[in-house]
Amino acid sequence: MKQVLTIIIVLISLQLSWSQNTAQKKPKVGLVLSGGGAKGFAHIGALKVIDSLGVKIDYVAGTSMGAVIGSLYASGYSGKQLDSIFKGVDFDDIINDNLPREAKTSYERENSEKYVVTLPFDRFKLKLPSALSRGQNTFDLLTRLMLNTCNENDFSKLPIPFFCIATNVENGTQVILDSGNLPLAVKASSALPSLFQAVLINDELLIDGGVVNNYPIDELRAKGMDIIIGVDVQDGLANRTDLSSAPEILFQINNFRTINDMKIKSKKTDIYIKPDITSFTIVSFDDGRKIIKEGEKAAIHNSFSLDKLPKIDSNKLKKEFVKPLPDTLNLKEIYISGKENYTSSYIKSKLKLKQNSTTTFKKFNKGTNNLIATNNFDSFFYEFKPNDDGYDLFIKTTESKQKTFLRLALHYDDLYDSALLVNLTRKKLLFKNDIGSLDLILGDNIRYNLNYYIDKGVYWSVGFNSRYNEFEKNINASGLLTEDQLESSNLNKINIKYSDFTNQFFLQTQFRKDFPLRLGIEQKKLEINTETLTSVLSDTKTTFENSNLFSLFGQISFDTFDNKFFPKRGVLFNAKAHYYIFSSDFNDNFTPFSTYDASLAYTFTVFDKFSFKPYTSAGFTINARNNIYLNYVLGGYANNFINNFKSFYGYDYLTLAANSYIKGGLDVDYEIFKKSHIIASANYANVEDDLFKTSNWISLPTYSGYALGYSYDSFIGPIEVKYTYSPELSQQYWFFNIGYWF
Repeated sequence: MKQVLTIIIVLISLQLSWSQNTAQKKPKVGLVLSGGGAKGFAHIGALKVIDSLGVKIDYVAGTSMGAVIGSLYASGYSGKQLDSIFKGVDFDDIINDNLPREAKTSYERENSEKYVVTLPFDRFKLKLPSALSRGQNTFDLLTRLMLNTCNENDFSKLPIPFFCIATNVENGTQVILDSGNLPLAVKASSALPSLFQAVLINDELLIDGGVVNNYPIDELRAKGMDIIIGVDVQDGLANRTDLSSAPEILFQINNFRTINDMKIKSKKTDIYIKPDITSFTIVSFDDGRKIIKEGEKAAIHNSFSLDKLPKIDSNKLKKEFVKPLPDTLNLKEIYISGKENYTSSYIKSKLKLKQNSTTTFKKFNKGTNNLIATNNFDSFFYEFKPNDDGYDLFIKTTESKQKTFLRLALHYDDLYDSALLVNLTRKKLLFKNDIGSLDLILGDNIRYNLNYYIDKGVYWSVGFNSRYNEFEKNINASGLLTEDQLESSNLNKINIKYSDFTNQFFLQTQFRKDFPLRLGIEQKKLEINTETLTSVLSDTKTTFENSNLFSLFGQISFDTFDNKFFPKRGVLFNAKAHYYIFSSDFNDNFTPFSTYDASLAYTFTVFDKFSFKPYTSAGFTINARNNIYLNYVLGGYANNFINNFKSFYGYDYLTLAANSYIKGGLDVDYEIFKKSHIIASANYANVEDDLFKTSNWISLPTYSGYALGYSYDSFIGPIEVKYTYSPELSQQYWFFNIGYWF
């Protein structure tokens, strides 16, 4: 009996000893990732090393960029996969919430390609926007990447348990996000104040967790972690030589608490990884590869300690967990909440979604872009929930209460000189789906542009446009003076003042958002005069035209360019016709006439950096011999010519005039650096009266010109300088442009 009892005691002792040893051998390992903007790329480098050593991570905590990387790692992605994912992300699009041009209607494109600043302006009170970006592109990307976890609301049940930190912006308290919608929680944790819009979760308005806790080590330790690995990518305090601007001083003040906290928290970290990324900033997204490499170096420096940690089972390697994302989505039911003024059918039509149908993520993202591009919604939240072999889609919208906007822009070019654009836009001015917009252009040449549009989509919409345009320019005298006047004045050029006051009422339908058809009536007051001839031919200014003309017009366009100013792909077609039926007839020689004009351009890219844009255009008039002031006039460079003025390199503005023309050319764009372009151009033309009644329109070109220029795609619009030359003239011209064209 004693022997049996002894054996039992020995076995129990061995069991207890084995259990204790096992517990000692397999401590719980937590991973905490700090915030730091683009510096957070270093987390990916550190994770690649951790994975290569097979370290088993039992819990992940993160703040801001640490929450973004940490949540994806916790969802099952390996460091190597994250490296590949972020290599293909355009962070300019993510941060600025840029939408592809194809997602916007023609009206929405005009807004994004003209105005630099847009500010709320309700009840004559100017406000600043709450943030520069809604963070929609961030949410879209995370939702797709985390589709494998969409059925899990408890973050502790992810492949690796996870939580992140956010800040309640109303009371400044810390909020631990460990349940709910994972992409939304991460979006809240990384919502940098003023850059990203605050996020509403459980009736709390949340912003970046780095405001209160940028390194949640204590909260992670409270989850039962025995060993903490920490990756710290926060800024240190700057010295006086680096504090030369207000933003730098504000960042320094904000860093006081964070840096002081880290003096304590770094000592609590068992394996503290601090990459050397002092030469980078929180917005150094273009340096992602270098930052990742620094994260690897710092982790390798700690590899001896990391290698002693418990290992993950070889048959459960994380890199094998997340399978390639599905190409298709089988949608079952679609549930929409939060709608007030916009119906479910309106939202579904923008999204191009139907219940019990199959779509792709690419199409789904196009649909969300279409909806966001309307600017009718402050936020657009959605989530997928598994349902048999597909997903139910739950959508919650928050409609924008903002109706009035003040928009601003600046511009300079060689024709209109300097100008300031002030725009007032009002949605729902008279009806639920209308919009009114007034441009006032102040500067060397006063202009305005008034638009009112009732949008009915593919049905016939109604619109009104009124504009006034003026400029002064020295032009070729032969286009305006008779042979007798030319001989007696002995002038090659005269200075003209040109003004155009035009009003249009039109109907418009859209076959697609990039394929509108417009039909309408137009009134045009055209005045052209000069004082150059005052001392030569007369004692008063000479007026060439001062008539009111009335016409019927039609216009059709098709625009799939991915970028208006620096396209890399797409087609642009535009055709318009006017039939002038009546005039007040200042020169007493009016007869009804018509004008026809069409242009076509195609852009394609070779070797990523090179894009080619061949183009052609032509125009002619019928019975316009007595109405020369609406002839086609070529010369100069601009993107906003009115009437029948056309760009033509190698010649000054308004040089070549006739009632018909044909032109062709090629632009070759080499993007030497991001947003920096070297553009070489060549154009050729035949310009003469009644060109298409002869075979001259297919003969060798009479006029040619070449250009070489540098362009920078800045936040205020293109900044361009072009050197142009024509072999026929043996002359050179320089053209300059700053800002969006208007």
